Formats: sequence, C-alpha cells, structure tokens
Amino acid sequence: MNTNIRIHFLGREFGLIVRDKLKEAGYELVGSAAEADLMVVGFYGKILPKEMLEKPKFGALNVHPSLLPKYRGPTPVQTTILEGEKETGVTIIQMDEEVDHGPILAQRTHVISGNPTTPELEKVLWTIGGDLLLETIPKWIAGEIVPRAQDHAKATYTKKLSREAGHIDWAKPALYRERQIRAFTPWPGAFIFWKGKRVKILKAHLERGKLIIDELQMEGKKPTTLHDFLLGYKDFAKVLREKAA
Repeated sequence: MNTNIRIHFLGREFGLIVRDKLKEAGYELVGSAAEADLMVVGFYGKILPKEMLEKPKFGALNVHPSLLPKYRGPTPVQTTILEGEKETGVTIIQMDEEVDHGPILAQRTHVISGNPTTPELEKVLWTIGGDLLLETIPKWIAGEIVPRAQDHAKATYTKKLSREAGHIDWAKPALYRERQIRAFTPWPGAFIFWKGKRVKILKAHLERGKLIIDELQMEGKKPTTLHDFLLGYKDFAKVLREKAA
C-alpha cells in the first residue's frame, strides 16, 4: 500500500478512530487542505466550501456512518437505533458542497446485534469506516474507482438533536421508549419530569412488553439503580405503575 500521500483530516469524537487508523497505516497527516494530496472528513459537522474541497489533488472523502442515501445529516446512528433498524453500515463518498450528497466510492454493511447504545454502535461503525477507508484510498489514488451517484430520490435526512428531544413520550409504545433511551445515550439523555425536576432514564429493558427501568438519575444527583432510587423516593413507584406499560 502506497502511503506517500499527505492527508488533511477533519473530525472529532468517534471520527478520531479514522484519524488514528490513518496514522497507524503510515500516512502523513498535515495541517491544512493546501498542504494535502487528499482530505478526509469523519464526524466533522460543518459544510466545507467548494474551494477547500478542491485544493487537494485527489479531492476530499467523507466517512459517514450510514448506508447513504439513507440517513444523511448529523445524527445517523441515533436515528438508526430510534427507528429499530436491523442493518446499517458505513459509506465513503467523494465530497461536494451539499451535506452527505456526493458520489459513493465504497460501502460496507453491518448487521446490528443486541441492543447497542449510540456510543457502542458509533465505535463499531467508525472502526469499520476506518478499515474501509484504508482499503479505499489506494484504489482511489490509482484511479481504480468509478464514483457512483447516490439515488437522491431515496435520500432521507436526520436532524440535529436538541436537549428537549430526549423527553420521553409515554404515549409511544414501550419498544420505542426503550430505543429512545439507547439512542439518546449519553446526550441529550432520555428523561421525564417529576415533581418539577428532570429524571434521566439511563438504562432500561423490555420484559413481557413492558419497559423496566434499571438505572436512573435525579437532577443534581448521582446515577443509581432503580432499587436504590426507590429507597430515597418511595412515591416514584406510583410513576412506574402508571407509565411502565
């Protein structure tokens, strides 16, 4: 594999898994697009101007944790969990001026097992994305990949989360609420209001179609198990009887 390519990387949080894989593979990372032969973006969250995308000789590639054109935008992993998807994946695209819009260079599918939280699924997908990128870069540089346009008619979009997005809607089925708790871990967190205070539901599971709370956190207090929480707030048991179904 030819690693004599200077790469300008932009990313944060779990996207840094991609950066670390580039380093481990021996690529030289540089501080600006003007210095680079190729730009790689992973979990950056900003639209980049056309002139910046065109500065590197081989353009700019984006690693996105969904099977584009499905779930474009800032919260594909949270949306995947919230919608109860059984399958997701990673897409590498050649970037253009629009959000997650450019042609596809590579895709890899991942079958979701268990009941992952957002950080757990993020880690898996960004690891897959880093590996897929290392396979893709040499082929892209060698001119062996023909970019494939996305089917824009099938595009779906995700939204930036607000703090209030985590407010649990008890009118929703228990299955949806369980997904909401996992999807909104750690932020904005799934929560209810009780006696004027925010109570975060940190962990829960389904049992015979009912939502069973395992761990929660009163506003201003430390996380605790449901058992210990009820020792301090006995009347919270009434909330569970009313809303656990």
